[in-house]
Amino acid sequence: MNGVIRLTTPLLEARGLNRSFGHVRALRDVDFEVYPGEVTALIGDNGAGKSTLVKALSGNLELDSGSLFFDGSPVTISTPQQATALGMEVVYQDLALAPHLNPVQNMFLGREIPRRGPLGLFGFLDEKAMRARAVAGFAELGGTVRALNAPVGSMSGGQRQQIAIVRAITWAARLVFLDEPTAALGVVQTRNVLDTIKRVRDKGVAVVLISHSMPEVIEVADRVQVLRLGTRVATFDAERTSVDQLVGAMTGSLETTR
Repeated sequence: MNGVIRLTTPLLEARGLNRSFGHVRALRDVDFEVYPGEVTALIGDNGAGKSTLVKALSGNLELDSGSLFFDGSPVTISTPQQATALGMEVVYQDLALAPHLNPVQNMFLGREIPRRGPLGLFGFLDEKAMRARAVAGFAELGGTVRALNAPVGSMSGGQRQQIAIVRAITWAARLVFLDEPTAALGVVQTRNVLDTIKRVRDKGVAVVLISHSMPEVIEVADRVQVLRLGTRVATFDAERTSVDQLVGAMTGSLETTR
């Protein structure tokens, strides 16, 4: 560890997390912290435990043991709904989109905006307001989603990726997890996503970025936390590290301190 010091309380803190699948220990006494208004990169080789950790932190996977704290207070996050109530959103690699719904419907799924009907009663959806907000979100990302009325199942992987990212950053009040957000994107869309991550951070929203692209990690992250074989083995200040150091920590060829 390179002596990164934070004077504020972590927004989200994990202590001693453990999770096993049969005889395989996916998480081994993992500690993890996310601070307000920063981008924390979470890196590690395949099988290091990154996705397992994110699922555990976002209420999608039960832990065997360990403690979670939010704003310094102990919390239980055992369902995605509890995570959402805390202002957390996640973009997984499988995107979790409803393929038969269009981009606007996916963005507002479960968060539809109601409007009053002819008799002043609710029961109708304000499709105009939802569409306008969706268009604004895609424009901010520099997205190429044009067919807002088409089912997302008929769209390219890059377009679906953009829809999932816009949905997450629109609703994330405190923290957003992005699992390989640029994996299916071209050069221009990748640049837009990286710029969007910076803007989200500058608004005070914390970002946890999982990525195999070390140059992207160094560019956008404030801190980098490294998992290897289910254990956090290092934390680096992104401005004071290099691709070689990160790869060395991931592979075990560089001596590190937790």
